[in-house]
Amino acid sequence: MNPYAVTGFRGLMAGNGPAAPRPRPVRRALFVDRDGTLNPDLHYLRKAERLELFRGVGDALSLAHDHGFLVVCVTNQSGVERGFYTRADVQRIHERLNELLRPHRAHVDAFYYCPHAPEARCECRKPGTLLFRQARDEWNIDMATSAIVGDRDLDVQAGRDLGLLTAVVATPGHEADPSYRRLRDSGAVDLVAGSFSNAVLRILARG
Repeated sequence: MNPYAVTGFRGLMAGNGPAAPRPRPVRRALFVDRDGTLNPDLHYLRKAERLELFRGVGDALSLAHDHGFLVVCVTNQSGVERGFYTRADVQRIHERLNELLRPHRAHVDAFYYCPHAPEARCECRKPGTLLFRQARDEWNIDMATSAIVGDRDLDVQAGRDLGLLTAVVATPGHEADPSYRRLRDSGAVDLVAGSFSNAVLRILARG
């Protein structure tokens, strides 16, 4: 369940008929990848108790909230379709992630994930943008003032297709990965950062 209630309709006023819909506030969002960005990529993580956050993630997300950003996690979880874990496992991991963020006065406002394998060629698997557009419509997000932080080219591609400010971080221990070096040197990404917290600070510095 989303932690924020969506604004509905005002009550009826005697003699005036139905009230006009109250406009929802336009929000800006920090879209984030999960594995390799917020937490170490343990490859088909099933047990929530194994989840750990990278250093600085909690404080960075708290700061993003303080600056008026929604935090929306969009993640590919093909392990569901492959049978490595269930949708309930994914839900428990996301609940655990927010438990780990709570001491930092932070949380992820909404999680969206694709359960399909790449072979499905679905629109919801990044770099497809279906889940981002769903979040945009459900939360009234202004993409032009929003950003994405991820660790792979598919995060950057989705962000570019949506007009987001894009930032890529090197997963600790994988700074020498050829795919990361190609992405870093391609000029296709707006910000290249050594850590998640550094990426968020540089996004916030842009106003």
